[in-house]
Amino acid sequence: MSPPRRRFVWEIDWNLLRTFMVIVQEKGLTAAGEKLSLKQPTVSNALKRLETHMGARLIERNASYFAVTPAGQRLFDDCLVMFDIVSGLPQQMEEHPGDVTGHVEIALASHVVCPLFDEVLASFHKALPHVTISMTVMSSQEVMAAVIGRDASFGVCLMQERMAKLDYEVLYRESFGYFCGPRHRLFGQSRLALADLRHEPYVSFKTDQMSGALWPVAHLRQQEGFEGATVGTSSHLEEVKRLIIAGFGFGPLPVHVVDEDVRAGRLWRLPPYQDAPGVDVHLVFDRAARLSRAERILLADLRQAIAAMPIAARTYP
Repeated sequence: MSPPRRRFVWEIDWNLLRTFMVIVQEKGLTAAGEKLSLKQPTVSNALKRLETHMGARLIERNASYFAVTPAGQRLFDDCLVMFDIVSGLPQQMEEHPGDVTGHVEIALASHVVCPLFDEVLASFHKALPHVTISMTVMSSQEVMAAVIGRDASFGVCLMQERMAKLDYEVLYRESFGYFCGPRHRLFGQSRLALADLRHEPYVSFKTDQMSGALWPVAHLRQQEGFEGATVGTSSHLEEVKRLIIAGFGFGPLPVHVVDEDVRAGRLWRLPPYQDAPGVDVHLVFDRAARLSRAERILLADLRQAIAAMPIAARTYP
């Protein structure tokens, strides 16, 4: 592109072209001003500026005469083409979603096991293969802080305390059971009652408190009067499970997450065997955050999937 043409492209006010197109369509400056909600002098000034840029007379007019010049007609025809191209851009983007690029940063609490979440991620990657994703595991409190600080596009975590700046939707509900490891004296025993656990050493999560995200678990422990000392805590599920398997004590774990460990003989299920405490795991996001197109699409896909599936189908086990 030659320097004069390059300068023209960068200096032209594209709104002048739209104004000119409306002038021709409405066959007058006054009518064009009404259409554009602009005063007639403003429209007249826009026409003069465009004619200066183009170096040609575009419209011949006086109090009783209005005509588009040959140069003006050629420009008007080109404006129609440009307008068609611009108006079709949203549809073009929808028709070629694979062209979307970008990066999505997700913050998660430890060991999120949710088939719905996995299915949405798989569908998202198939539709938008050029988008990259990073996942960082942290405590639920850190997840919410990361979303607020825009260090994460959105998060998946337990909700300890609702933060006004964030939006929450239940992604899934999981049941917590009590488990012990092979070194525990109750391992392998059946027909146990909650009373058998009352004085046993206890391992749990740092949020296993009446004011924490695992308050249903804490409520059961308080209700049954468990008196055993708490000998180990962690914010991460894998570390709580490690301490339980190592024999430090018994503790709560999501039933569906450790099902394979039970089958492999690494863990043993303790009472209660039914009506286990249920805990909600939330999709956490900031509705006011300025997200990229890739971030908006994945978040919308997740919310749509949540809305389409009843909570009973998102309750494990």
